[in-house]
Amino acid sequence: MSVTEQPKTLKPNNAPLLPTGSVLLGLASFSAMDAVMKSLSLSLGPYNAILWRYAAGLVIIAILYFWQRPSWPDREIMKVHVLRSVMIVFMAYLFFWGLTRVPLAEGVALSFIAPLIALYLAAIFLKESIHPKAIWASLFGLSGVAVIAYEKLTGDYPTDTLWGFAAILLSAILYAGNLVIQRYQAMRVGPIEVSFFQNLIVFLAYLAVAPWFAIVPEYSAWPTILLAATLAIVSILLIMWGYARAEAQLLVNLEYSAFIWAALLGWVYFDEPVTVSTVFGTALIVAGCIMATRRGRPVAHVETTAI
Repeated sequence: MSVTEQPKTLKPNNAPLLPTGSVLLGLASFSAMDAVMKSLSLSLGPYNAILWRYAAGLVIIAILYFWQRPSWPDREIMKVHVLRSVMIVFMAYLFFWGLTRVPLAEGVALSFIAPLIALYLAAIFLKESIHPKAIWASLFGLSGVAVIAYEKLTGDYPTDTLWGFAAILLSAILYAGNLVIQRYQAMRVGPIEVSFFQNLIVFLAYLAVAPWFAIVPEYSAWPTILLAATLAIVSILLIMWGYARAEAQLLVNLEYSAFIWAALLGWVYFDEPVTVSTVFGTALIVAGCIMATRRGRPVAHVETTAI
């Protein structure tokens, strides 16, 4: 899809399925990227992990972007690119800083406050009507998060871990705004353009403080950095494709599926145990996802307003 092409309208019986599958695959890729970035953040520090991942990502996505011979985005779209990218600058650092202090699964679980906030932000800024089923599905999914969070937050944790929890919660608030802006972008430009400007602006922001904080990674770290960058790009392309074809309130609940991947990857790569409450909470989260995507009606056209 070119950067100026508007997404085609899908047939009603296919509209929910294809965007849902695309977003679910994108979230699986995003979760794998989180695991790789946690590893990089532990070895390089969050700042350098993010800086070099975006540097590698910018090279990859720039090839795809300029291959299309794009026109420069207009002023309104450019402002949206900048706004979302600035949010990501802070959101990413807070999340990966927090992730070095808490288990991967619990970090992702804490971030699930974002879809609930995004439901209401979408209603305010995108003029989407909030369907009762979407609200109940979101609350059902959040009940699963509450089961997991209760076990963790009632334990005896060091101050560093609690600061990590706080950082991830603040990141989640920024992520809620990011989800809504993502929907606005997806209806106007192609995913490759979104990914290009996100990588460009975030990289430049981190590069601005590089003289004080940057270190050049060793050669052995670069394959991991390139893997993280590739997973991030694949994720955003799949997610943006889905968001261009379905309402935000239908898709934001799918964010809960990322917990399944986070729990599995945390267990396999970081030896982070999966408890009974984690399994039970995951079951509630999956039930919320199923409830949210079985609406049984065509995807509605959404009128949007400037953010």
